[in-house]
Parts: sequence; C-alpha cells; structure tokens
Amino acid sequence: MSIVMFGALIILIAIGVPIALSLTGATLAALFTTDVSFLVVVQRFFTSMDSFSLMAIPFFMMAGLLMERGGISKRLINLANLLLGNMYGGLAIVLIIVSAFFGALTGSSAATVAAIGGIMIPSMIKQGYDERFTLATSASSGYLGCIIPPSIPMITYGVATGVSIGAMFMAGIFPGILLALGMCCYALYEGKKRNYKAHNGRASLKEIGIAFREAIWALFMPVIILGGIYGGIFTPTEASCVALFYGLIVGVFVYKELKIRDLPGMIKQSMVNAAMVMFIIAGATAFGYLMTRGAIPTKIATAIISLTDNRIVFLLIVNLVLLIMGTFMETNAAIMITAPIFLPIVQALGIDLVHFGMIMIVNLAIGQITPPLGVNLFVAAGVHGGSIEKVVNKHLVWYLIISILILLLITYIPGISMMLPQFLK
Repeated sequence: MSIVMFGALIILIAIGVPIALSLTGATLAALFTTDVSFLVVVQRFFTSMDSFSLMAIPFFMMAGLLMERGGISKRLINLANLLLGNMYGGLAIVLIIVSAFFGALTGSSAATVAAIGGIMIPSMIKQGYDERFTLATSASSGYLGCIIPPSIPMITYGVATGVSIGAMFMAGIFPGILLALGMCCYALYEGKKRNYKAHNGRASLKEIGIAFREAIWALFMPVIILGGIYGGIFTPTEASCVALFYGLIVGVFVYKELKIRDLPGMIKQSMVNAAMVMFIIAGATAFGYLMTRGAIPTKIATAIISLTDNRIVFLLIVNLVLLIMGTFMETNAAIMITAPIFLPIVQALGIDLVHFGMIMIVNLAIGQITPPLGVNLFVAAGVHGGSIEKVVNKHLVWYLIISILILLLITYIPGISMMLPQFLK
C-alpha cells in the first residue's frame, strides 16, 4: 500500500496536478490495495474540516484582505519609511519590518508579498535600488507571515497534533523577530555597500507624529488580537472574527478607503482561498488516515530511531527532510502529512511539541523562497510583472543562508521558541 500511495503522490505532483487533488488521487489509488471502505475515507475527508479551530482560516484571510484594501498597509509603510527610510538600505529594512508586521495581521506569506511588495517594490526601484535585490527582499520577508502570529500553518499544526494554538502563536514571536533582524542586517550591509540611501533627508517630529497618528489603528490590531487570546478574553478562532470586524470598521469608518460594494468580491476571494487550504487539509487527512492504517508512521519512526536516538542528530535529519519537502510541497499539506509521522519520535525523545512545531513551520516557511516551487518567488515576480529568474539571484541565496543559520539556532536553543509560552503557563 505504501508504495502505491507515495508512488501515485509523486507522479501526480510531478505532472503538475494541484497538491489537494494529488493527495486525494493517491488516497483513492491506495484504496484498491486495502480492505478499507471508500465510505470511511469519504467520512474522514469531511470530518477533518469539521473543526472549530479551522474556522479561523477564512476569517483571518478575510481580515487580511480588509487590511490590504482598507489602507492599513499603506499607513504602516509610511510610518516605517519616515522612521527608517533615511538609513543605508532603509527602504529594504522598511520592507522587511512592515512585512513582518503585516504578516502578524494576516497570517499569510503570499498575501504579505502581494500587499507590501505591490507598494514597496516600485518605490524601491524608483529610488535606485537594484531590481534583483528588491525582489529577493520582498519574497524573503514575506515568509515571516507564516511565523509571526497569527499564522495559518500554526493553526494547521495545532489541529494535526492537538497542541494549543495559543501556545504556538506565542512561540512564534521571538523566532519571527530574530529572522526579521537577520534579514535587516543583510539589507543594511547591502545598502551601505551600494549606497542605497533616501535623498529626502531626515523626517521631522511633526511628520512622524502625523504618520503615527494615522497608523495607530493598525498598530493596535496585533495588541488587541494577541492580548485578547493570552488574556483569556477569546480563543484564536474568536480572535479571527474580532480581527475581521476590526479591519472592517477601520477600513470603512476610520480610513474610509473601503466601500461596502467591495465586500461581496472580497468575501468571494477569501472563501475561494480558504476553500483551497481546507481542501488540502481534507486530502492530507484522508492520506494520513491510510498511512496510519498501514502503520507507516510507526515503521518510519522505528527506522529513524534505529539510525539514531540522539536528539541533536534527529533534529538535523528533520531539518534536512523538511527543507527539501518545503521546496516541493504546500506548507499546510506538508504539516498534515509529516506531523503524524514525526509525532511518536518527538514524544519518545522528550522534545516539546510546541518547540518542534516551530522547527517544522520555520523549515516549511523557508521552503516558500526555495526554487523550483517557492510560492513567494512567483508572487514577487507576478507583482512586479517580471520573470522568476529575476527573483532567484545571489541576494536570495544570502537570505536563505541567514534563514537557515537562524533556523539552527531555533532548533538547538529551545528557549527562543519556548520562553513566552512557558512564561504564560
């Protein structure tokens, strides 16, 4: 059965079948080699989506659209530009910081690249920044949306493993900040090397004050969402509803850039995007059910433990596997497939599941900027109207190196991820 399942999955992905259909097709192919009823698989397919936690996905996606089109991203960029734009590489640093902040509002990497890159890429190129450096920076900083909470992959991991989604959100804060700082250091180095510096002088306190006043509604949003979750006021799913209504009120009544007539189209777009993610989760759950029936996770766990029971070596193997998998597979699907496989080993070795979740998510997030299938690369190229070859360059390689080095720190220094969750216990 395992040969049929994984063989069918690899073939379907190789010929370009969407990942949700590939997972479903591989599951159906494997049914012919087992005595499992087709109806049982169909039942698993649908019950996997019947989850209170997964309801957060469409609401966070809708909230992201409201923020993007309601003027929130524009005001965040304006404030950051006044504060940092006059530094060497200032606009690149602004792009990274605002991408991290916007990612904390939407939970989506692709949405972050599209929303922030759409504004910053033309502005940076107009200021004389190298096109390849600009595109690589936009694609790389976009994946911070997966790591800084709220994060859709964190919700998926919580559903797959039973780990607290609130704890996962808290665990992502310091890793996300560390990755953003690493990228900023490279942007500063490149900016000084190439003399990338704004020519409009230092902003006055009055200008900064006005920009801060305009952006205050956007700055309060993560405080409300995360503060509400950790203050016990509402759950992560309820927080997604709060984020949606907050974005709606700010966009329509405060910034007045959202029109009621725009809402039906935005609802449709967010529902289509959410349906794609849910379809992937459903297909991956059915696929995982058959794997469990065939004791595949147990066999893989036994094989890995027979090679090593050393936590350091095991985590290194995990990083290599997930980095490769993230290159070829959508993040949520990869989580749903691999989490049940690694779970018995992680528990046997005494590794905290929240810490392991951060290792998994950071690995798969890095996969979003690795060729040939890194989604952020295509989004950045599409926003600029250029080719993928312009995004894949030496600057992207340096961002990858920085990301992997910080990944190793996150892997072998659990306190980076666990400090806040343990503090709030």
